[in-house]
Order: sequence, then structure tokens, then C-alpha cells
Amino acid sequence: SKGVARDIYPDGRIKAKGRFKDGELHGDWRWWRKDGSLQRTGRFDRGRQVGVWTTYDRDGAVVKATDLGS
Repeated sequence: SKGVARDIYPDGRIKAKGRFKDGELHGDWRWWRKDGSLQRTGRFDRGRQVGVWTTYDRDGAVVKATDLGS
């Protein structure tokens, strides 16, 4: 089974968005802060963190990028 997941803050702003495959996080995911700024991006392979995970500051500049491999 596949699906798109969204997590929402109480005020209605989006907190996280990504996909599931067979009940596990899969593919590209994004997380936002309460103020709406992008906080982190990353990729899952059936629940496992893979590829480059990036954390951003409130202005969109990269604070940290970690390559978790394949």
C-alpha cells in the first residue's frame, strides 16, 4: 500500500509531508517549523534513512548536510 502523509500543527500549518510504502516511510520527506520555514529534508528507503539529510536555518541556508549512504 502507498500513500501520502501529512502532519499538521494545531494552527493548520504543515509540519511534515512524505510518502509511505507498505506502512513504512519511503521516498522524500520534508519537515517545517511552526513559523512555516523549511527545517529538514531527507529520504527513506522502506523506513531506513538514506541519502543526504539536510537541515536548514529559518532563512533557508543549509546548517548541516549528512550523507547517510544507500
